[in-house]
Amino acid sequence: MTTLVIGVDFTSAPSRRKPIVVARGTLDDVVLHMHSLSSLVTFEAFDALLAESGPWIGAFDLPFGLPRELVTTLGWPMQWNALVAHIDAIGKDAFKLALNSVRESRPMGERYIARRGDSAAGSSSPMKLVNPPVGLMFFEGAPRIARSGVSVVPCSPADDLRVVLEGYPGFLARQITKASYKKDGPEGRSASRLINRKLIVEALVSASQLIGGLHVELPQSLRLACIDDGSGDALDAVLCAVQAAMAWRVCEGGSRDFGIPLTADPLEGWIATVPAP
Repeated sequence: MTTLVIGVDFTSAPSRRKPIVVARGTLDDVVLHMHSLSSLVTFEAFDALLAESGPWIGAFDLPFGLPRELVTTLGWPMQWNALVAHIDAIGKDAFKLALNSVRESRPMGERYIARRGDSAAGSSSPMKLVNPPVGLMFFEGAPRIARSGVSVVPCSPADDLRVVLEGYPGFLARQITKASYKKDGPEGRSASRLINRKLIVEALVSASQLIGGLHVELPQSLRLACIDDGSGDALDAVLCAVQAAMAWRVCEGGSRDFGIPLTADPLEGWIATVPAP
C-alpha cells in the first residue's frame, strides 16, 4: 500500500521571491518516491493544500506550539486549540508585543525560552521574531493548520486521514553535515554550500541507517533543484518529506504515535524523528 507524503518548507510571508515550497512523494514499503516540488506564493494556496483529501501525512517546517513557561507567564490558554485561537484573535502586533515583553524581562543569555523539543532538536525558540522569525511562522501557520481540521500530532490528534507533524530539516541535515548548506541571497550559492547540499542529497538516496534504511528515490531533476537552490528551501522541503515518511513507517510497525515520545507536551508540540532527551 502506498502512502502520499508531503514535506513543507514554510515561510511567514509567502511571495514569488520567497514561496512556501512543497515536496510530494509516495511511500511504498521502504522506498520514498519523490515526485515533485512546487511553490505556493499565497496563504490561500497553503490553505488549499491543507484541504486536500487524505489519506496523506505531512511534515511542516514551522513550530506548532509555544513554550509552556511562556504561555503560563502570559496567562494564555493552556490547551493547544484554545491557545492557537487566542493568538489568532489578538492579532500579530499584540502577539509580538507579548513575546517581546517577556523576552525583555528576562536576563541576558536567558531571554528566549525553548520548548523541550527545541532543546532536543537544536531548533530555535518560537519566541524568536527575527533571524529566523519562527515566532511569526507559528503565528501564521498554526491557526491555519488548526482551522483545517487535520490531525495534528501530538498537539491535537483527530480522526482524520490528513496527518500533520512538525518537521525540522536542520535536525536531519546536521546528522549528515554540521556545515552550512543554505543561506538566502548570493551567499547561498557559494561553492562550499553547494558541495554541502550535494552531500546531503547523496546521503538521502543511499538508504543509510541515518533514515532508518529508508530509500529515497529522487529523480535527477529534483536532485539538481535541491542542489542548485542556494536558499535550501527545496532541499528542506524534501528533508521534511523524509521525516514524514520515517514517522509513517513507525506506524506501519504497529505504533500509532508516529514516533513522537509519549512524554511530549501537546501544548508545545514535538518535532518528527527527534528522540526524547
